[in-house]
Amino acid sequence: MAKVTRDDVARLAGTSTAVVSYVINNGPRPVAPATRERVLAAIKELGYRPDRVAQAMASRRTDLIGMIVPDARQPFFAEMAHAVEQAAAERGKMVLVGNSDYLDEREVHYLRAFLGMRVSGLILVSQGPSEHAAAEIDAWDARVVLLHRRPDAIEDVAVVTDDIGGSQLATRHLLEHGHEYVACLGGVESTPTSGDPVHDHVEGWRRAMSESGRPTEGRVFSAPYNRYDAYQVALGLLSGPDRPPAIVCATDDQAIGVLRAARELRIDVPGELAVAGFDDVKEAALTDPPLTTVSSDRPAMARAAVDLVLDDGLRVVGSRRERLRLFPSRLVLRQSCGCA
Repeated sequence: MAKVTRDDVARLAGTSTAVVSYVINNGPRPVAPATRERVLAAIKELGYRPDRVAQAMASRRTDLIGMIVPDARQPFFAEMAHAVEQAAAERGKMVLVGNSDYLDEREVHYLRAFLGMRVSGLILVSQGPSEHAAAEIDAWDARVVLLHRRPDAIEDVAVVTDDIGGSQLATRHLLEHGHEYVACLGGVESTPTSGDPVHDHVEGWRRAMSESGRPTEGRVFSAPYNRYDAYQVALGLLSGPDRPPAIVCATDDQAIGVLRAARELRIDVPGELAVAGFDDVKEAALTDPPLTTVSSDRPAMARAAVDLVLDDGLRVVGSRRERLRLFPSRLVLRQSCGCA
């Protein structure tokens, strides 16, 4: 059976192939309603399917957006990827997701793969310093928006949360419950010291502790970002002689691990230990007790990232600060901090 072409649709609809193209692509020129209906009827009758590969070769862009995350198994990144997919669908685009697994070479691999597919743009949740990723982006002259993290090596537009301010809010709130001090469950030794949310969460904790006149030395503890390894760290911390009265965690996953360790050690939360997290993943409302945490508007951040990566105004001239879209953080009060 011969393949149906755009010429066949134009003949049946009694119009030009250009008009057929305008109908399929919703532009760039308007089409009269009656003509549009004839073209759509012809497409349906003939069973025509546009050749997306040919379209991409002609326009040098597909209807795809690439997205790279460190680990989609972590709830925060899974929810962010879902929000980006929804925002992209509103713009008629689809999203390809790759996991860097916190590896520099894997991040570069997906950059090359997605850009080689002629994606319309790329949203990058960077996994580290990203010097190699920066070189790859420059080589392709790619349309890239950074989301969640903004490593120093990459100068592209970034959409981020007020991580320092959010962590200050959580720490201040725990101190307001009357605790002698608040400990912090931070990142790992390899956590970058600039442009990284976890580092900023620790910095926000330091600022809140310092402004209250409390020392921070010996009160920040390293832990992986996931709940399983954080649980092991928390078992040692909470079973020791210097158990802290309150803990603010750099991620909700860490906080969930802390809650599990506390339950296993028969430590009452919040009676004997107050806990707060950061991210407000869906599970935070279902923990026992429900987790106090810091939230950001992920759907709005996702829409901003998609709009930036698709709009022609992406490469605006300006300083690094002017190329930053900063979304506010807000404290979500639940029972793990001691609130009713």
